Amino acid sequence: MRGDFWQQVLQGGAQVPESEPLDDLTTELFDMLGNPDPRTREELAYPVLATWISEGVYDDLLPGIGDGATSGLTTGLRGDGDDTVFRRSFSALVLAEVVSRTNAISAVPPATLLTWGDRVTTWLTRERDLRGFVAGKGWAHAVAHGADVLGQLGRSSHFGDAELTVLLDVVGDRVLLPTDYRFHHGEDDRLAYAVMAILHRNLLPSSVLEPWVSRFGESLQAPRQVTEWPNATAFNAQTFLRALHLQLGAGVRGQPTAADEALFANPPEHRADLILAIVDALRAASPWLFAQRS
Repeated sequence: MRGDFWQQVLQGGAQVPESEPLDDLTTELFDMLGNPDPRTREELAYPVLATWISEGVYDDLLPGIGDGATSGLTTGLRGDGDDTVFRRSFSALVLAEVVSRTNAISAVPPATLLTWGDRVTTWLTRERDLRGFVAGKGWAHAVAHGADVLGQLGRSSHFGDAELTVLLDVVGDRVLLPTDYRFHHGEDDRLAYAVMAILHRNLLPSSVLEPWVSRFGESLQAPRQVTEWPNATAFNAQTFLRALHLQLGAGVRGQPTAADEALFANPPEHRADLILAIVDALRAASPWLFAQRS
């Protein structure tokens, strides 16, 4: 890994070096995404790729770049606690940049975007390594990075009500799948923010949204037998609902683009009903704590 070379590229404004073919440089950067050294992965590879994507270097190559990112999602997928998570997670983060650029310039066929969506949702629900920060190796953050991709897909004009419903279901599956990992590193906020992007599209009816909230409420009911409670899954569901409740109540802002300014200009149409549904779910889980709705 040529750390000094890539550092010089960044210091030079991330201009594409003319000394080597772009294909070779891109392959090297994708390999660096899986490096357990956080400087290599987080401070060199990802910033260069993100800059080149956002500045249009890959505009004629976006389908291939997106395919390359999704191929990284399968690297060592059955692993848990090993270094393969870095390639999967940072491939997802790069894919979020690709989808964001695609949304801006419409350079990718709808079928390709839907394929990427299928691949990333399959990965996210199968991912076992849900560590946030790894001591000595930096961020793994598969859930957070997966949420970032979902949020970008949720913005896509090629995703209608059926596709957005699938994205919501994937968020629910990811939160509610049994795990020993607790979301301690902002994963709940990132997932909630992805959901907010979907809700701001105003394409889904309350008949879809309210049962979706109810799924989380059901997971919060403590079992009758004596056991540690909440377990990790219930903890994650509770923190997610609280994060979504806060974002619905306070409102969120998008990225500094005209498209996001328009998308987030007004609250979601079903904001009030969703807030009440979330409050009911949290109240039912802790009836000893919350006053009943008058």
